[in-house]
Formats: sequence, structure tokens, C-alpha cells
Amino acid sequence: MIAKHIQETINSKGASVIRKMFEEGIVLKKQYGEENVFDFTLGNPDLDPPQKVIDAIQEEAKNTSHGCHGYMPNAGYPYVREAIAQKITKEQGLAITGSNVIMTVGAASALNCVFKALLNPGDEVIVPAPFFAEYRHYAVNHGGSLIEVPSKNDFSLDLDGIKARLCEKTAAVLINNPNNPTGKIYSESDIKELASVLNEHNKKTGRVTYLVCDEPYRAISYDGAKVAPAFQFYDNTVIVSSFAKDLSLPGERIGYVAVSPKSDNPEEFIKAVTFSLRVLGCVNAPAFFQKVIAKSWDAKVDYSSYKNRRDNLMAILDRVGIEYYRPQGAFYLFCKVPAQFSGDDGDFCDYLKKYLVLAAPGSGFGGKGWFRLAYCVSSKTITGSERAFNEAMNQLKIQNK
Repeated sequence: MIAKHIQETINSKGASVIRKMFEEGIVLKKQYGEENVFDFTLGNPDLDPPQKVIDAIQEEAKNTSHGCHGYMPNAGYPYVREAIAQKITKEQGLAITGSNVIMTVGAASALNCVFKALLNPGDEVIVPAPFFAEYRHYAVNHGGSLIEVPSKNDFSLDLDGIKARLCEKTAAVLINNPNNPTGKIYSESDIKELASVLNEHNKKTGRVTYLVCDEPYRAISYDGAKVAPAFQFYDNTVIVSSFAKDLSLPGERIGYVAVSPKSDNPEEFIKAVTFSLRVLGCVNAPAFFQKVIAKSWDAKVDYSSYKNRRDNLMAILDRVGIEYYRPQGAFYLFCKVPAQFSGDDGDFCDYLKKYLVLAAPGSGFGGKGWFRLAYCVSSKTITGSERAFNEAMNQLKIQNK
């Protein structure tokens, strides 16, 4: 018998809505031909890994030294942790060492390990909505609950809203920067003000509330926007990330946790996260790709094709009359459901499916009345989708007469 809480989650409306649409797309492509189905569901980066990564893979594949596939310390190879510490130091403008880094099985593992280390039963994690859909499950996995605070109209942080939901049960505030699904990059001033709110709350309650920054899209930004170095503004900050999106390695499951050396008792926190990695069954990050990443984390990548595809898709939506938020990073467009559907994003995505356009309903991300389009797809898919979008929107106009 399957555990009741798992069965309820599987059957819930918000359970892996992205994967559900993606799997429906596989069926439709077999039925109508792949070129006739316009699948914008899954954030699966389609750039090839850069040559520096390929070279590192080939070099490590030739290593046949004794023990090269064996265990290492649970937190990762020390030299790999030092390499990632160089990356974090460069991004955050605050020097850290490898002792502040734990290698993980992707960013999902990193977040689960952080939550297991932080959460007591009944604790809360505050998240600005919209947010990555799996966050709900990650919090529940470890006895916590996700407290959704709607963002402002421009998807910036509602600091008053966050402040109002802080309480003695608040273990962490979780932000995804750049945000999935909106592509919003939270400004430096937002992060500074959030830090002030959290510091005030910590003094009031005597409990440290951590700022957890989920940053797998950090390198993918547009129009001069940059992700703020949170380590500089709030001592109790934890960075979780991976190389899934920036180096196009989602299937290799290589990520990390980085803890600010200025946080309260960072050594204890690092031990707790490392222990969590072990007992959650991950044990350690994949040995092979730890070695690959140590040699290639700083590989240069040209993300201009994502910007071009963003611009092309925005132009199509402008022409057919679909409103959207202009993303500053990542590779998603968050779009408004037409008025005819009264904010029912599930119904509108089902409507688009009739025209072989696959999109993810915003409700799964805590963004009711919106839908997400992932533009990390071929330019051919984007160009070809205009006809389908146009037909769908024209039919709505006819029905509305």
C-alpha cells in the first residue's frame, strides 16, 4: 500500500503539472508529428555543454587509476569543494573556502538537504509567489510547510507581505533568483531591504531565519540585469545551485550548497547538511562529474541564442495579443491568461492543446491566471508556433462576438 500522503500528493491538481504536460506532448508528437506540436512545457536547456566541459569529460573518462570510482568524503572531494569556493567567491564578492561548500546531487538534493538540516516539525518556509512548483514538496518532505506570499504586480518582492508572515515558526525565506517561472531578477535594493526585515525579525524572536537563495539560472540574464550577491547583505545566507541550466547538464545531477562564513555557527550547519545528504540516500554527489566540474565550472557560454528566442517569442505574442512579463533572466515567459477564461489557467492550457501548443498552467507555480512558456526550444518550434497561437486567439475573438 502506497503511503497516504504520497498518494494524495500524486493525485493533487498541482502535482508535477510540468511533467504531466510534457508527457502528454510525447503522445501528441507521435500522433501529429513532432514538427506540428509546439511544446513549451519543460525547462530542458537545449544548448550543448561548452567545449571545456566536453574536454573535461573526455579527460576524466580516460582515468583508470586505482580507486578513481570509489567513495570520497560525503561533502565531496576537497579539491572540488575548493574549486566551487572560487566560483562562489567570484560571484558573491566574499571570500569563502571549500569547507563552506557541500557537493550535492543537483540543486533539488541541495534544497532537500538544507530543509532537512533546518526544519523542525511545523516549521515554515516563506516563498514569494510565483515559485518553482516542487518547493511545496521539498518543504513537506521534512515536516515543514510552504508559506506563499504573492509578489507585487511586477513580480518584485512584497517585503511588507513577507514581514507580515514572519513568525517564530519561520525557519527560512526561499528565493529563486532569477525566478522560475517569471524570469524576474530581484534587485540589489530588494535583497538589502529583505535582509533588514530578517535581521529585525531575528532580534525580535531570538531565532535565526535563513535566507536560502536558489540560483541555477544565475548566469542566464539579459539587458544588463545582474543577480545580487546576497552574502554581502545578509550573514545567514545559504546558496543552493547546480550546473543544470548554465552548463546544460540537467541529467548529470551535479550541484552544491554554499554557506556564508559569516552565518551563525556555519560549521554546525555544514555538518547538518552533509549528514542530511548521507541519510537521504544520496551519500555523495556523483564522483565523475565532481571531477569534471572542478575543471570546467568557469567555462564560457554564449547565452545570446536564449535572448534571441525570448525576443522572437515575445514578438509573436505581441502580434497575437497575449500579454506577458518581460523576463530578465532564465528562459521562461510568464503570460497572462486571456480575459475570456476568467483567470482559469488550466482551462486555457487545455484550450491551447487543441491547437497543439503545450504550456504549463501558472497555478502549479502559485501564479493563478498565468501560464508558463519555456523558450529553451528550437527556433523552428518558436517560429512555427505563431500560426497555432494566431488560430487559437482568432477563434477566441470569434467566440466572443
